Amino acid sequence: MDPAASFPSPGDPSAEEFRAHGRRVVDWIADYLSHSDRFPVLPKVRPGDLSRALPEKAPARGEDLAAILDDFERLIVPAATHWNHPAFFGYFAISASAPGVIGEMLCAALNQQAMLWRTSPAATELEEIALSWLRRLVGLPDAFEGVIYDTASIATLHALAAAREAAGLDVRRKGLAGRADLPRLRVYASEEAHSSVDKAVILLGLGQDSLRKIPTDEAFRMRPASLEEAVAEDRRLGWRPLAAVATVGTTSTTSVDPVAEIAPVCAAAGLWLHVDAAYAGAAAVAPELRGILAGSDRADSLVLNPHKWLFVPFDCSAFYCRRMDALRAAFSLVPEYLRTSEGERNLMDTGIQLGRRFRALKLWFVLRAFGAEGLAARIREHIRLARLFASWVEADPGFERLAPVPFSVVCFRAKAEEKTVDGLNERILEEVNRTGEAFLSSTRIRGRLALRLAIGHLRTEERHVARAWALLRQFRSRLA
Repeated sequence: MDPAASFPSPGDPSAEEFRAHGRRVVDWIADYLSHSDRFPVLPKVRPGDLSRALPEKAPARGEDLAAILDDFERLIVPAATHWNHPAFFGYFAISASAPGVIGEMLCAALNQQAMLWRTSPAATELEEIALSWLRRLVGLPDAFEGVIYDTASIATLHALAAAREAAGLDVRRKGLAGRADLPRLRVYASEEAHSSVDKAVILLGLGQDSLRKIPTDEAFRMRPASLEEAVAEDRRLGWRPLAAVATVGTTSTTSVDPVAEIAPVCAAAGLWLHVDAAYAGAAAVAPELRGILAGSDRADSLVLNPHKWLFVPFDCSAFYCRRMDALRAAFSLVPEYLRTSEGERNLMDTGIQLGRRFRALKLWFVLRAFGAEGLAARIREHIRLARLFASWVEADPGFERLAPVPFSVVCFRAKAEEKTVDGLNERILEEVNRTGEAFLSSTRIRGRLALRLAIGHLRTEERHVARAWALLRQFRSRLA
């Protein structure tokens, strides 16, 4: 009896069927990447629309891939927020470039599980190679060893776990709870630091009260003198200072903490210094912008996200560490069924995850396809567009800029009386986003509501930025 006859439905297609469906998918992706602006940036759906359109249960019999692809186009795509739209200006704009998508497709096909060198020599060694290329592109010294995580949030968590291990507190064996021999541990970050720092101290058992936020200057940068004073005060009060997180490109304003001044404070106090350069670190690919990482060579760890501003499909976060031995000491645990004799680097030793995707493949594709010059040129163009937009804001009496523009994000607002200004800007933002022609986000900067226009998509052109500006002016005039 033919084994295939025992299966009552299509299931895994034949090679020829896969080729046919695969061609359709590749054609769809090519059209999408070229013309994603034919979709509204934000989907015009209400909560629950997709849930109501799909069955409550999986089918009993397998369905043909053609029907599934039809439903993908009919139901899924209209309910998607199009991060790959050139007018996606919210949060930090990202791109899935064509070379990166190809790398992601091949990653899925190879289906590597890179926990051990043995389980994927290619994924293990290519990760080291691709991260070495990237490290040199941004000007970090070779003393930094790299590993790829999914997001910067996980990288920061691992950095602080390594800091805890390096402090010699025997937390791995004894834990933290009920220990009279341990003082309370302190972590420092600026008022503008990402919320992932808060989440990391919560998850590591330090508690949110252990995180001390350091004041910032007029450009929203951490004050090194305030950090030094805080460390000294905490020591007097019985705290054990553990680590500090400096940020290169904060989430709200993209400010750059003075790492070169923070590093000696940390060194003198015995603090682990982690640099969160998730967004702006990529800008150092342009040689004239490499100064943004000044002092980072003295950090213990640093993270930058190729999936933000280097056009690698989400997710891909590059973590670099000068003290990878501390990270491995915190996380390496090898059961008998995973012991091998090769003696090579095993990715499972560098974090909480056992399994590792072949993320290095898409990074390698992007670095080769664009090259250093191609990446730098696009970063420069995004910065030019942001400064052009900022100049329009500054020239218009109805708007004001609320923060410097060191990179490709502009924080601004429409002017109005103080009691009505937040409401006006909330309505403007809602109306602009409702058009589907552009998407912006908002934040608060020292209590003031700010609109954020973040440029970072590979295919964003001046006309997209100009259209967003026209919409902002239109709705300000209509609503003011």
